[in-house]
Amino acid sequence: MVCLKAINFITSPIYTTRITKLTIFTTPTWFQSKPKLQQLRTKNVGLFLTKSSANQENAADEEDLLNERSSRIQPQPTSNQVLSSSVSAYSRGLVFDLGQKDSWDSSEIGSPVVKRYLSDEEERWYMWYHGRSSGGKESIGLAVSSNGVHWERGEMAAKLSNDVGLVMNCGDNWWGFDTQSIRPCEVVIMSSAKVRANSSVYWLYYTGFSSEKIDFLDNSLDFSLENPERTRFEGENGKFFKSLPGLAMSQDGRHWARIEGEHHSGALFDVGLDGEWDSLFIASPKVVFHSNGDLRMYYHSYDVEKGNFAIGIARSRDGMKWLKLGKIIGGGGTGAFDELGVLNPHVVRNPKDGKYLMVYEGVDANGRRSIGMAISSDGLKGWRRLQENPVLKKSEEERWDIEGVGSPYIVQMDGEEDHEWRLYYRGVGKDGRTGIGMAVSQCDEFLSFQRWTGFHF
Repeated sequence: MVCLKAINFITSPIYTTRITKLTIFTTPTWFQSKPKLQQLRTKNVGLFLTKSSANQENAADEEDLLNERSSRIQPQPTSNQVLSSSVSAYSRGLVFDLGQKDSWDSSEIGSPVVKRYLSDEEERWYMWYHGRSSGGKESIGLAVSSNGVHWERGEMAAKLSNDVGLVMNCGDNWWGFDTQSIRPCEVVIMSSAKVRANSSVYWLYYTGFSSEKIDFLDNSLDFSLENPERTRFEGENGKFFKSLPGLAMSQDGRHWARIEGEHHSGALFDVGLDGEWDSLFIASPKVVFHSNGDLRMYYHSYDVEKGNFAIGIARSRDGMKWLKLGKIIGGGGTGAFDELGVLNPHVVRNPKDGKYLMVYEGVDANGRRSIGMAISSDGLKGWRRLQENPVLKKSEEERWDIEGVGSPYIVQMDGEEDHEWRLYYRGVGKDGRTGIGMAVSQCDEFLSFQRWTGFHF
């Protein structure tokens, strides 16, 4: 049975009695309209899924989810945002900077999950990402765009079903797996016989961090190793917040209901047993819809025996119950850009040849982070690196991402003559300042991605 555990910004949700546990966030007095999620109900039936659309063009279900935005939502030009079609040398590739002072995402942003939706009338982009203010916990927000470059964002919580801004907070149950931090990993639009609604539903897979401390490594390293980025106990190298995978659902991409998994903390599944490669934590669950009744989850952990980050895979028939299949790719050889391991994978299927492409964050022996790529014929086994070098590395000059790049998310631009792939990523600059960047590859060889420098006509 599916259990909806918590809902953001909902006044009077209407669910069937099949729901066994429901916790509501404090309702803002300004919220007047009921969310679309109120028709969501669960039922015990056979385990299978149907995808809302293999081709997102002209998909009726997705058009229902992408109604015209309110005319009152306007871009918010600030000095922190890139709003021109050309960029300076310092900000080359930067498409999304920190929010304004006192906004919910003024101190930290990252983990971009970018979706492009097409219809006969328009092109629309959604980006879910994590952020936090000074002294605050990491939460999940939503920004929207018409071109994937210039983004509309919100300084506060999203109020209505066409707003942007903060859309999901950390859990508030002391026993939960996501009380310390949450980061989006993948959003899939699906319909399911186990979750009935008037239209297809957004499924958000995310990483939740609890306050439980785990001993990751000893203090022999000269740098602070992090899982997956900038989430650690300050001054305690090798000690981290434990993380597990979670699931939430929404009918508008803004108001989310947590789905309680089989683990006692509400997570989808637990870490491995002592001695297994993923016994410390589970992070960055990225889900790929392969076919009806076949979903694959790619995630990373730290292999204590091998001494590096590694990526594994799990499979599911319904997107809720998962079976681990083991590790599929580990760290590179001595001197490699990913010698200390691979993490934060994002996997897509290449529509031209059906092969699976993986972009991932690699960590070298000195802790420097860059982005690599691997390929597999079936997405399950036989993963091999495309090349020895990263496809994107930190800037060599004094730029906004000079300290490192990671958390990659790749988007293929549709079109018979269009060979463009966009790579969204988290960049880190001086003093740990973060931003979200975009790089572009104009061919299918993926030898390298070039940072975005503006539209060329």
